[in-house]
Amino acid sequence: MKSNRRAFLGGVSAAMLSAPYLARAQKKYDDGASDSEIKIGHTCPYSGPASAYGVNGKAIVAFWDMINDKGGINGRKIKFISLDDGYSPPKTVELVRQLVEQERVLCTHNTLGTACNTAIHKYMNQRKVPHLYLATGASKWGDPKHFPWSMGYQPDYHTEAVIYAKHILANVKDARIGVLMQNDDYGKDYWEGFKEGLGKDANRVVKHVTYEITEPTVDSQIIQLKAADANVFFNIATPKFAAQAMRKVADLGWKPVQYLNNVAASVGTVLKPAGFDNVQGVITAAYVMDPTDPTWANHPDMADFRAWMAKYHPTAHLADLGNVSGYTVSTLMAETLRRCGDDLTRANVMKQAASFQKFRVPMLLPGITISTSPTDYYPIQAVQLQRFKDQSWQLFGEILSAESA
Repeated sequence: MKSNRRAFLGGVSAAMLSAPYLARAQKKYDDGASDSEIKIGHTCPYSGPASAYGVNGKAIVAFWDMINDKGGINGRKIKFISLDDGYSPPKTVELVRQLVEQERVLCTHNTLGTACNTAIHKYMNQRKVPHLYLATGASKWGDPKHFPWSMGYQPDYHTEAVIYAKHILANVKDARIGVLMQNDDYGKDYWEGFKEGLGKDANRVVKHVTYEITEPTVDSQIIQLKAADANVFFNIATPKFAAQAMRKVADLGWKPVQYLNNVAASVGTVLKPAGFDNVQGVITAAYVMDPTDPTWANHPDMADFRAWMAKYHPTAHLADLGNVSGYTVSTLMAETLRRCGDDLTRANVMKQAASFQKFRVPMLLPGITISTSPTDYYPIQAVQLQRFKDQSWQLFGEILSAESA
């Protein structure tokens, strides 16, 4: 029928060419979209060693509840299907195949974890299903030439690590650096960026230790770093292990300058469990407003966020940064779908995702916006450093990007 559409229109009456008829005729749908509904798939570790990230998934569910209450996207309700993969790549593969082949979702959104997304990377591109705004900052997600159906969201780990390295060299006299790294693609991406940032000073790393996600603790690794007489600690760890590491640093009486990767910067799920007394002065990078930071107490974005939390996510805690992550990335996904209009094909979803120019998403730090293009799949490319003081983060310095780093 679609191939004969031009000939068919040639014989219709004037009445049939009225605006309502043309609007209906111009609608285009792929799997997962209809006049009344848009299906979106998602995987997240609600259980397992990275279950702290379940906060993100619950926030996204609550976001789409709000959107549906407001009438959906262009009159279509969102059916958001969120499944627990336990941070296990084989399970992610199984569940994503279910979402694509059985549920027939239009796209996936904010699937979480570097290893988990790596496991479905080729599959999503072979099936030509939008694999959008991933909850991982690995640099591989910005490769439209080879993987045109996959796009990241947050600042990439490589650039973030370069920024930490430059800051250490500029601010820590005679730096002797100890590095804890999760032994997977996520950890290695940070590690490679960190070494690049150190450049000719890479020999300032006096000890580099790794851990597996299946290990119960990282206590022995922290003991090794202290024994190496490091005066800087770069903590490349997911929430559970990041909190353990900082608590062990304190238990040992070790007092290095500490840098924490952004993915473990949640006050509620990392800093508080580590013990506020143990994390004073820790430095990390930020790209969103933290609800614990009094700087934003009277900001309109924060007022809207708090109102959304109170109505749609009342059991969640404001100190859990995953709520902000879920809120901001879903705002971008909603805007992408709005821009699709009635052309809800997978190709158009990707076209719109790759067409943002300095788009302001609520709760991003002032000066940080979303920009993408067919050759640029890194939506956010800037951060600002912050330091932990008392019970919240405090921003300092300028907005930094890969270029400024």
